[in-house]
Amino acid sequence: MDSGFYNRDRFNAFRSSGRRGLRITMTTMTQNHRNSAASRNFRRFACCLALAALCDGCASPCVRDQQRAVALVNKMTLAEKIQELHGIQNKKDKSKPRHLRYVPGVARLHIPGLRIANGPAGVGPADAEPQPRATALPAPISLAASWDCRAARAYGELIGNEARDLGDGLIEGPDVNIARAPQNGRTFEAFGEDPFLVTQMGVQEIEGIQSRGIIADVKHYVANNQETDRLRVNEVIGQRALHEIYMPAFKASVQQAHAASLMAAYNKVNGVFNAENTNLMDGVVKRRWGFKGFVTSDFGAVHSTIPTAFAGLDLEMPTGKYFGAKLLAAVQAGQVPISVIDDKLVRRFATMMQFGLFDQPLEAKGIPAAIVRRDGLQAEQLAEQGMVLLKNDHDLLPLRAAALHSIALIGPYATNAMTGGGGSSHVAALYTVSPLEGLRRWAGPGVKISLSDGRDIPQAAADARSADVAIVMVGDHEREGHDHAITLAGNQDELVAAVAAANRHTVVVLKTGSAVLMPWVDKAPAILEAWYPGEEDGNAVAAVLFGSVNPSGKLPLTFPERLSDLPAHTPAQYPGTNGVVDYSEGVFAGYRYYDQNHIQPLFPFGYGLSYTTFACKNLKISRAAIAVRLPSRQIIRVTFDVANTGHRFGKDVVQLYVSFPSTPSAPEPPRQLKGFAKVSLKPGQTRHVCLKLEPESFAHWDTQAGGWRIAPGTYGILIGQSSRDIVLRGQVTVTGG
Repeated sequence: MDSGFYNRDRFNAFRSSGRRGLRITMTTMTQNHRNSAASRNFRRFACCLALAALCDGCASPCVRDQQRAVALVNKMTLAEKIQELHGIQNKKDKSKPRHLRYVPGVARLHIPGLRIANGPAGVGPADAEPQPRATALPAPISLAASWDCRAARAYGELIGNEARDLGDGLIEGPDVNIARAPQNGRTFEAFGEDPFLVTQMGVQEIEGIQSRGIIADVKHYVANNQETDRLRVNEVIGQRALHEIYMPAFKASVQQAHAASLMAAYNKVNGVFNAENTNLMDGVVKRRWGFKGFVTSDFGAVHSTIPTAFAGLDLEMPTGKYFGAKLLAAVQAGQVPISVIDDKLVRRFATMMQFGLFDQPLEAKGIPAAIVRRDGLQAEQLAEQGMVLLKNDHDLLPLRAAALHSIALIGPYATNAMTGGGGSSHVAALYTVSPLEGLRRWAGPGVKISLSDGRDIPQAAADARSADVAIVMVGDHEREGHDHAITLAGNQDELVAAVAAANRHTVVVLKTGSAVLMPWVDKAPAILEAWYPGEEDGNAVAAVLFGSVNPSGKLPLTFPERLSDLPAHTPAQYPGTNGVVDYSEGVFAGYRYYDQNHIQPLFPFGYGLSYTTFACKNLKISRAAIAVRLPSRQIIRVTFDVANTGHRFGKDVVQLYVSFPSTPSAPEPPRQLKGFAKVSLKPGQTRHVCLKLEPESFAHWDTQAGGWRIAPGTYGILIGQSSRDIVLRGQVTVTGG
């Protein structure tokens, strides 16, 4: 089930394989990655993981680096130790080096500094100013819409490679927060509303970044699900929802992807700020999950010294407001043991050693000219794979250049490339391709293209009326620090309605970072969700419109018909009252809520059309009944055939949902995503798909017992083209506990 991206390294093999498997894995990796410095560093890191796997499956760092870090910390003075527990900033004093995201080193002990960059959508704001240029990738929500794990791996590899070129040892990303409220201004930065999908994409991106010897800083732990009042809002979340919806991606980041770093979020969870939440940080992340890396703070997310020091935070960013002089005084007064300080330093130093950042500190060289186009081409391919065809009446798309004489290109998002959202994830693009440039490339010289920004609606309608096809590009511009309405701003709704009324061959291209309301949906014959396509906007959108690429994206979040349909639709649920947000919907987040309450969405989770058609048949389940108790290694294999029944090459995303037995004490949604695959098919071709369900796929969080439990009963096995389009059904009887 390939999707045209890089072959995977056998990164996940380390923890699960025995000695022979490890030997094979290491040999193959050495052959494939022999030459580059990044690969040498990764092989070193892989050796550490191999050692850990051979030692009872422990995820501890390489023993040698651990010992080396301990010895180094023992040589440090107290002042040096405190200096290494926080970043520094210097924006004004021109006599000193300018720093924005930097942890200084200690020259006498050869401790290198650590340069940090933001990076959920490409290498973003970093220690340097002006911001270095990098490849502006399509938004992470677009990557999620690809439902392609290999694409996520390639996305991470590209970010890791460019971070090395720019001298940044740590990338703040990926963002694996759940899209609880589509109004969240950072929905575009993460992977949607379903914990399973978010987990799969996040794990692959982390592995991609870290395979290049760069530390991934997974964020924002935990429940950073809105920007409104984000610095102090209190998210009141039940334990079941916390463990089933909002924490799985972080847990997998630690235990599956071996993320080296984690970022503590701004907000409170159940009354306690994340950075000083001993239960969630030290208790869950470090003790229960076995995390051996280090925890950073979001910028300004620390509110105390002693509670935060004991809670498990290891590095305060961007400065030492609480982990500087105040922490020094607390240590000197005996309020914080030196052992707590030393643990924080050993964690970070050992991690940096594993990634080669001690022995081969990175130098900022810039991205080589020869790489710019290569990475741009990959950005274009990634953008194409994430686009979702929402509507295509009368097969208006794909457009055929030979049948066209004129195109009216209209709208506020038709004039320039939409490279991404705003805030700390913004990437200073190496170059951009405008929508007009892209259309000219694919339409050819024989097609006249007029361009209008759509501010003058009567004129835009006139332009549309005189053209063979009207393409209207509308959207939003989400940014950190602000939530947004999910209605299109300004006159965009009126513009779409007017253009569609003027030309029955109107294509609406949405460039949004989240779900959006569409009061004009019945008037527009074709709708393509392009998200934020990145620097190759023009080429990627045109390639899909003209059929060079068959759209294969599926929605990673539900598009509602109206605002009142949202799961968090009361003021208490969102944006909260008196600084408190009540997650009263519990586990019924996203499509689970729509399905449970029989609410028809505008477009359901997992939905997306193609220029061809697909059919699924021959469902087989390896076991009709299974008896399991956690932990268990028993596997259920779900197999079926997928056929391309149309006349074009295409890729289909087949989705595996499980329906749980529901009880008053543990109510369950009608279905939950537990597997998926992206399948490439030529016309008439059939491929056999096998998806695996592990025992954890049937587990729910038992709040009373404080752990995972499998309830006995009948579980539905559902194969769908979306959460609302189930095409094959089976069942498994489970006994367990």
